[in-house]
Amino acid sequence: MENIALKPGKETAASRFHPWIFSGAINKAQRLREGTLVRVSDARSNFICWGYWGNASIAVRVLSRTDAEPGQAFWSERFALALEYRQTLGFTDSEDSNCFRLIHGEGDGIPGLVCDYYDGVVVAQFHNEGIEHFRTEIQQALEHNLGEKLKNIVFRSTHERENGSQEGVIMENGIRYEIDFVKGQKTGFFLDQRLNRALLGRYARGKRVLNTFCYTGGFSLAALRGGASEVVSVDSSDFALQLLERNLELNGLKEAAHQSVSADAVQYMRSVSNDFDIIVLDPPAFAKSLKARHNAIQAYKRINLAALKAIKPGGLLFTFSCSQVVEYELFRSTVYSAALECGREIRIVHRLEQSPDHPVSIYHPEGEYLKGLVVHVL
Repeated sequence: MENIALKPGKETAASRFHPWIFSGAINKAQRLREGTLVRVSDARSNFICWGYWGNASIAVRVLSRTDAEPGQAFWSERFALALEYRQTLGFTDSEDSNCFRLIHGEGDGIPGLVCDYYDGVVVAQFHNEGIEHFRTEIQQALEHNLGEKLKNIVFRSTHERENGSQEGVIMENGIRYEIDFVKGQKTGFFLDQRLNRALLGRYARGKRVLNTFCYTGGFSLAALRGGASEVVSVDSSDFALQLLERNLELNGLKEAAHQSVSADAVQYMRSVSNDFDIIVLDPPAFAKSLKARHNAIQAYKRINLAALKAIKPGGLLFTFSCSQVVEYELFRSTVYSAALECGREIRIVHRLEQSPDHPVSIYHPEGEYLKGLVVHVL
């Protein structure tokens, strides 16, 4: 444990409950071990918070604002609160789903940590080296709160190379998915799109659907289960498309009207015209920093422009951004610019966001990373 003091006048942001303290606010330059537990006070030695240290622009990630050093009881209580929240929303006892996000970083008061629950397997992903130093406390908190429901814990590290694979089968909205907890993107599955996949299923009956950046087929299977007349799934990853084919088989949809295409999504959409009733654009994060935001906006415009040219009049476009630095209004303006350039009239049907098991603290708007629109294209 180390004591850290802020510069005079720099306690304002911390007093507003934001979970990050930046290096410029620290009174004296520090070089501590990543993950060191620190007690933060203002310039007059008044307690502010407990957190863990990082040798980066975000110097302290806040864990607690109670002046008692966080021990194992703190971790167990924080996990208990997170589990209770998911129970309240019905995620833990659903008849048609056995997976949910248990810990969502700052949204659950544990910055840098993600824990996803997959039918007894918890995949814990560390988003920075500091939080990884609390691996033992995290493991004990999971064991304490989940008890017999916990079958295994898979830790995904920021610096350890992921070797081998560990596969499992989960169910979401009545659809079964085979996922790889080790090799898969994020923790193996994109749980944040749960409600948006269900929404697509409600609109898909009798429609020809294109799912770009399809990964292992979450939106594709939702569309087929919803009664789509045909689904085309496009991704540049052969690994993802192989899992998609296995997921089709798992759900008895191997003979369904479905086509997997290994291709660049934009090039594929440029090869078709007015050919789909519904198009899904769910690309990876194009911008992971403010420096990359301009190029990301151009990329979002490019894929939306291609989709708007490929969709039938009267069609629905499900379009998303998971880039944290691209705010909703900027994303909406980008879709507007694409529509303006191709000269098509569109209207907003839904504004979409991440599933509520990915909570956003009102003091940390940066946690609202997933934003989406369903637009009707005339």
